[in-house]
Amino acid sequence: MVPDAISGTTGNGTTGSGKTGRASGGRRRVTLTRVLAASMATAAIGFAAVGNADADAPRQRDRVEILELKVRNDQYTAVDLGPAGPSLGDMDVYSGTAIKDGRGVGRGGGQCQVIALSGAETTSQCVLTMEVESGSLTMQSLWTKGGTAPLDMAITGGTGAYAGARGIVRFWDIGTADERARAEILR
Repeated sequence: MVPDAISGTTGNGTTGSGKTGRASGGRRRVTLTRVLAASMATAAIGFAAVGNADADAPRQRDRVEILELKVRNDQYTAVDLGPAGPSLGDMDVYSGTAIKDGRGVGRGGGQCQVIALSGAETTSQCVLTMEVESGSLTMQSLWTKGGTAPLDMAITGGTGAYAGARGIVRFWDIGTADERARAEILR
C-alpha cells in the first residue's frame, strides 16, 4: 500500500512499517511539516514565475505608438578622462534635434561612458532623453562603437503622455547625416 502523503499512513491506520499512525505522531508532524514547506516553496516559485512572465508580456491596455524620426546632431564633445586615448570613464556627450517630415518635432541628448575596452573595441553605457511635444522618453543601453549593426535602446520611462512608457528605440547610422531612429513605445 502507498502511504498517505499528509498523515503518513497507508489508509488502514498503519504506517508502511505496520505500526499504527497514532504511535508515530511525531513522525506524522515532521512529514506534514515537510509537505507543507514543499508546497509553500512550490507556490512561491510559481508566483514568482507568473510575476516575471507578466512583466515581460504586453499588458492588455498597452497601446503601441511608433515614431519614425531623422536625427540631426547639433552638439557633440568627447571627454578624454584618465590616460590620453581610449580609457575607462571617457565620455561622448551629445545633443540633437528629432525631425519628422522635414521639421523639428523634438530634441534630445545624452552621454555614453566607456565601461570596457578590448583591443580596438570600445563598449559604453549610454543614457539618452528625447523630448517631443507630448512628453519625454528616457532610454539606456550598452553600445559597442565601430559596428554597423543598429543600436537598440530600452525605453526606461518617460513624462507627460509617456509616463510609465516602455519599449525599444532603434538607431541607425549613428553620428552621420543619415542618422535615424524608430521608437516602438508601449504605454
